[in-house]
Amino acid sequence: MTIISALRTTRTPALAFVAIGLFWGTFAAMVPVTKARLGVEDAAFGGLLLCSAAGLLVSMWLAPRLDRLLGARGMQVAAAAFGATMLLPGIVTHPLAFAATMAALGLASGTLDVIMNARVSELEARAARPLMNANHGMFSLAYAVAAVVTGLAREAGFSAPTIFGSAAVAILVLALSLWMEVETESPEGGRSDCLPVHPVLLCGSVALLAFAGEAAVEAWSALHVERTLGGGAAEGALGPAMLGLTMAFGRFSGQAVSARLDEFHIMAGGTALAMGGAAIVAAATTIPLAYFGFGLLGLGVSVIGPIAIGLAGRLVPAQVRTDAIARTAVLGFMAFFLAPMVMGVVSQIAGLRVAFLVMGLLVGLIFVLLPPLRRLLHQQL
Repeated sequence: MTIISALRTTRTPALAFVAIGLFWGTFAAMVPVTKARLGVEDAAFGGLLLCSAAGLLVSMWLAPRLDRLLGARGMQVAAAAFGATMLLPGIVTHPLAFAATMAALGLASGTLDVIMNARVSELEARAARPLMNANHGMFSLAYAVAAVVTGLAREAGFSAPTIFGSAAVAILVLALSLWMEVETESPEGGRSDCLPVHPVLLCGSVALLAFAGEAAVEAWSALHVERTLGGGAAEGALGPAMLGLTMAFGRFSGQAVSARLDEFHIMAGGTALAMGGAAIVAAATTIPLAYFGFGLLGLGVSVIGPIAIGLAGRLVPAQVRTDAIARTAVLGFMAFFLAPMVMGVVSQIAGLRVAFLVMGLLVGLIFVLLPPLRRLLHQQL
């Protein structure tokens, strides 16, 4: 009942998480098609994906201001812009046009991400209980469903514009339901220049490393299954789908246990699982074993990012919560653009097996950040 209650409390922002999941699940399953259409090698494709970071950085500045300006319609406007933008990946054919497309997607998705996480953080403060994992679980569930459906659509011969266009329509429909009244504790919404930096850097860095593991599987799992292990389009799509399903399970389970277990033990255990999953993916010689590795990696990182973002909201004054969430979330979401680039460069040099192993080692750096984050939380109590 804890999960159902959490989703009832956050039913409006939960739909925004579904919208984000629909796009990234579709995009991940379409990576082999997109890369082939652009005619670029692994390192170049990773660099093109990094262009989203430019838009994401702008969203860190734009989202809090847009949130305060639009108020109750903030999520609606951001989701509508995101839905319209996601038509582009299915039609561009030139690398430069794709780079511009990714920058636009980074801006649109980053803005929606920040606003919807801020809404959940506000509801957490009001309800005095954790709610973030349940919402991120909705993202993962939508991501998995979109990846499976996209894989089946590819097998059936549907074109890229049709697949991306269908997902865009679904997001635009969801945008109609994203009106949400905003209750602020400060009439001016707080000032970003009094925002504590240390909590944002620590929480954002933990989220970045966790999301890096997630992003690696999102962007490269389908290609790993199809190219390294010889799978077909539907089998390739099951790579990101397996990630989404296990992350949904992990996040919904994390919502249930977060009220009972210490969040730092949860994050440490998740880090260990993720490292093991990455090692299995790197060593896998069969597609089922690779799926198991993807799933274990997803289960491990599933709860770490949401917990880190939630901690950022708890470690700062209420009047600057949106700014803290914006900077923490954007720092974390940078992983979705940096990790694919790192994967592309390492893959170009040493292959995808080594690239996944390197990503597992990077996730392991979370162990270094947990002790200072724990000390900071205890100082606030």
